Amino acid sequence: MDHVEHVERARADSERGELVLRERRPEGGGPAVLELRANGIFVMDSAEHATEKALADAALEAVPVPRRVLVGGLGLGFTLDRVLGDRRVEHVDVVEIEQALVDWMRDGTIPHGRRLLADERARVVVADVAVAVLEARDAAYDVVLLDVDNGPAHLVHATNAELYDVPFLRAVHRVLGAGGALVVWSADRSPELLASLRDVFGEAAEHPHEVRLQDRDEHYWLYAAHRR
Repeated sequence: MDHVEHVERARADSERGELVLRERRPEGGGPAVLELRANGIFVMDSAEHATEKALADAALEAVPVPRRVLVGGLGLGFTLDRVLGDRRVEHVDVVEIEQALVDWMRDGTIPHGRRLLADERARVVVADVAVAVLEARDAAYDVVLLDVDNGPAHLVHATNAELYDVPFLRAVHRVLGAGGALVVWSADRSPELLASLRDVFGEAAEHPHEVRLQDRDEHYWLYAAHRR
């Protein structure tokens, strides 16, 4: 196995703990990979982002006219990038709780960040997505995408557990217009989340995705529901 050098690009501390952006550089050459970690937990990297794209596609393909989109979690911006690639989308609110991550996007620490945030359709709000949804008006969005954790079984922050429970999902149901879609990303299968979605929306589905992550085969999951 080739040796990989890890080089720290940026670090920040908040009341939720430590956020680190680092670069993986293969010893034998090849492109460097950006990696995001929160409190030592791997969140995502720039080498494998097929499921972030699939997250956006699953909702955008299910909604005839996805004009207004809410993305919970900025990450490295790949979900936002996919959403902005759909010209039917007129406005995207991205809710990210970590100011540092937004700053790294804006100042070029994350190289593609400036291009994404320069799109006039995108608005980034530094807030807790639970609060943002509660404060949103009824039927404010056609699509809601949640990618704030590694799923309900692998929380980046313990307080995020409420995002997968019925009260919050009911709030999402309220802010979706008729025919709107909610899609949630998870690293593991979650029968509990599926049951909660069915409780709120009546119907819901789970979709597995095979990915190759740092030389390992993994399965990720998307959970989708629609407001009828």
